[in-house]
Amino acid sequence: MENWVIELAEGNESVSISEKFWNASISELKQGYLFEMREHSGYYTCLVCGEEFEKGLIYKKESQYYEAGKYAALHVEQAHGGMFHWLLGLDKKLTGLTELQKGLLNAFRHSLSDGEAAKELGIGSTSTVRNHRFTLREKVKQAKLFLAVMELVEEKPGAASPFVSIPRSAAMVDERFAITEEENAEILNAYFKHGLEGPISEFPKKQKRKAAILRQLIKRFEAGRKYTEKEVNAILKEAFADYVTLRRYLIDYGLLDREPDGSSYWVSL
Repeated sequence: MENWVIELAEGNESVSISEKFWNASISELKQGYLFEMREHSGYYTCLVCGEEFEKGLIYKKESQYYEAGKYAALHVEQAHGGMFHWLLGLDKKLTGLTELQKGLLNAFRHSLSDGEAAKELGIGSTSTVRNHRFTLREKVKQAKLFLAVMELVEEKPGAASPFVSIPRSAAMVDERFAITEEENAEILNAYFKHGLEGPISEFPKKQKRKAAILRQLIKRFEAGRKYTEKEVNAILKEAFADYVTLRRYLIDYGLLDREPDGSSYWVSL
């Protein structure tokens, strides 16, 4: 049995999973992982960090043994604090939630009464909390209807080209990321004249074109790996002579992160 046991160290974050995250169903987002078949085996993939657990293998942690699905659930809870708190901690540009709304949802999650929530958050009367609770429930109804309408739109033959996936770590989620798959292909073909692994002909001024190019360039870095500034420069220099500008924009757009002193860089997940 020892050949089937995998012992995992903490923090083994491996691949960027923005595409899987955004394509996940509501139930998958709630549990924090998804299951998919690849070739002859199935894998449970964490939607937070991308760590994978192969079905059929037994995973060991602190003298306990788990099958892959249960270990994936344990991983999400212990490594990321559970999906409720992780999702609630995402930036407002992704969730649309204000800090007050986040506080209220956390209070409701912990079964606080309206009066207890009002006292905990210091927001006035019980009726104020009750009004907020009603508003949030109305948002749920609206969200369901909106999802249904959008799915019907996208099911229609000849629907507009879908948008490319926005990295979860993107620092600026606005119109510059409003790029359809068709537009993205046109931009990449125009600037990567020698193929996607080759150099770019120039670095454009238009923000949407920059976003498309940067999304492609970040793929040259391995998620989960730490790079020195020299290594980052060497990779980007192969794409464009002004590698300093590329590095700065990758950081500004939230695609690449670094230590404050610049001692190491890594792909933002």
